[in-house]
Amino acid sequence: MAVSGMNHFTILTDDVERTVRFYDDLMGLKAGWRPPLTFPGAWLYAGDQPILHIVGGRAKNELRPGVIDHMAFTGHDLSATLFMLEREKIEHVCRQQAGSGVWQVFVHDPNGAKVELDFAADERPSAR
Repeated sequence: MAVSGMNHFTILTDDVERTVRFYDDLMGLKAGWRPPLTFPGAWLYAGDQPILHIVGGRAKNELRPGVIDHMAFTGHDLSATLFMLEREKIEHVCRQQAGSGVWQVFVHDPNGAKVELDFAADERPSAR
């Protein structure tokens, strides 16, 4: 079998609505069609692709990290992203990767999942 791409990530949450808002506000992912599953949740889309599945109905103490360290997404408009994170007082780390020059922004979602947003090396984290 040859893998041709990543299909989706799944996040467990005790608050589906708050998690959907976080990914909509931060990355512009939009809730869309989801099969009539037997548990609460949402599918978030980038364009026409459902790339992030949110599974609800879990107690906060059940939300434990596994062996995956983080998920990474390609982003655009580094300056606007940093402005929004600062305005919303969302803790984040922004650094430029040695060698490639890619800008990496790391945040944690409301459930503790680490999210990396990668921006082109020629973008600038200008102050607003």
